[in-house]
Amino acid sequence: MVPMRADSSSGEVAGLYVPAASPEPAGRPHPPVMPLRVGVEEEFFLVDMETGRAVSRAAAVLAAVKSRFGELVHKEFLTSQVEAVSSPHTDLGSLRRELEELRAGLSCAARSMGCELIASGSALLEQRSDEEILTDDPRYMRMASEYGAVARGENCCGCHIHVEVPDREDAIQVCNHLRPWLPVLQALTANSPFTNGIDSGYGSWRAMAFARWPSAGMPPFFASAADYDATVRSLIHSGLLLDEGMVYWLVRPSHHLPTVEVRAADVCATAGEAVLLAGVVRGLVATALRDIRAGAPAPRPPDALLQAAYWRAARDGLEGEGLDSVSDTLLPAWDLVDRLVDRVHPALSGAGDLETVLDRLAWLRRVGSGAARQRAAYARRRSLCDVILMLRDQTVPHPV
Repeated sequence: MVPMRADSSSGEVAGLYVPAASPEPAGRPHPPVMPLRVGVEEEFFLVDMETGRAVSRAAAVLAAVKSRFGELVHKEFLTSQVEAVSSPHTDLGSLRRELEELRAGLSCAARSMGCELIASGSALLEQRSDEEILTDDPRYMRMASEYGAVARGENCCGCHIHVEVPDREDAIQVCNHLRPWLPVLQALTANSPFTNGIDSGYGSWRAMAFARWPSAGMPPFFASAADYDATVRSLIHSGLLLDEGMVYWLVRPSHHLPTVEVRAADVCATAGEAVLLAGVVRGLVATALRDIRAGAPAPRPPDALLQAAYWRAARDGLEGEGLDSVSDTLLPAWDLVDRLVDRVHPALSGAGDLETVLDRLAWLRRVGSGAARQRAAYARRRSLCDVILMLRDQTVPHPV
């Protein structure tokens, strides 16, 4: 995401929003009442439409759009992946327009290189073994050397949401408050049932595949920024992490931006779903900041239940059941989504996001999750080519 900066004249960060609610503890300044700035990072696969396989054309695609998009497009771990990062936005409408523009530009470039851009959390068919699979980058090469088959099996595309939280102590506490809701965000965005030509049995195979990294998964509960920093230093010293950028927890304070970064989602099939996710995450962060300033402690369900809830969300997506890790209760996944919306309703309303979020959720109830849509496309003729065609048309709708 394009960096967010503080206004040095006021000491405040433009765009920070916390819903007016409870009195703040003495000594804590009131933030300006404005929507939090939010940004989105989306990863995509490039696929050959004749074979359905991911193809090594990222360098050519990025070269074709670099003059137009500059630092908003990037290489990724694999030569069959590209990444688009939005600017920070306060308005979800303008965020959606930028995401659609980035998707359209990358798609046009991909077509000019004989391939297609698709938004799927996993590659339906992986690259040929005779292709150069890993992006030529010193850091990626070192990761491949250090982590072996874990790195070689990296065929995942995610969607990361950044929400501006410039105070690092606040950012750590926000992460604590978000932990119980991360499985719901995964269920909401499940969009990767197929891998290597077969149905994995999971709504999000990406979640399972990415969990093989030793630094991935549910984050610990941290007492403070100092506690977080000490833990990360120890993990780097142990060799589990190469650097701060390899903190792959599902939520973390960004190591290079004044944001909380939520990493619990598959790449969304449509730009509208990415905007839905951004609105919900912004609502969660704003609600957490309200609770922090009111002195309300973060829920702390057992780590084992949090992990079980995330596994269940990855398996069932929206079409099955989810585990409420606080009450240890299995519920229909949509009931947990409804609880999440109730939880963030004041924040959504305060930011002007309520109508957008409710509209997109109603659409999602009608059409099913990204995973359900992939499976429905496959079921018609038992053809992965049909799935890839649908993914192409969802990623960037083209006029008939």
